[in-house]
Amino acid sequence: MPPHSRPDLGTLIGIFFQQSEQLGEFREVEADEMPEVDRSLLSHDHHMTVTVESFHASLVNVDVLTTDISGDHYARKILLRRQSDDQVVQFGIMRLDLGFLEPEVRAEILSQQTPLGRILIEHDVLREVQLVALWKIQAGPDLADYFGIAQHAEVYGRTALIYCNGEPVVELLEIITPAADGH
Repeated sequence: MPPHSRPDLGTLIGIFFQQSEQLGEFREVEADEMPEVDRSLLSHDHHMTVTVESFHASLVNVDVLTTDISGDHYARKILLRRQSDDQVVQFGIMRLDLGFLEPEVRAEILSQQTPLGRILIEHDVLREVQLVALWKIQAGPDLADYFGIAQHAEVYGRTALIYCNGEPVVELLEIITPAADGH
């Protein structure tokens, strides 16, 4: 197993938000402090693309809101939407090191047409998803707007790493829509 790295929540949020409160107020929690559905969606070492598609019984599309490229590092702020009804099911920020990926994988990621998890799976990139932390979040104005919920509503998320060929290549912040909106 690769050594455990830790994506920095503040750094990930800071790529796209001048003030983290615009996204929300974060408090790290243990899995047993989360509602059962949220825990099942977040507390695991699997791709969120696959997890939310299974839970919602629908494939998802990626809606890239904005990107940031700095050297070999590529970051994007995204929404995942159900293909069945275009409903938002997840907000995310990901930052990855393009230097560790094959040219065709890089090109598909940069095309911004397909969720990251699906690209890595379809290209059979040797990968390991590693849960780092679980978060209870009071939605800030931007997150509330993305999810169509009240500001300060409670939602849950996680930070995770994806190792590709043994290297920590992808840092993730993944926040799911309230489970009550489920299927």
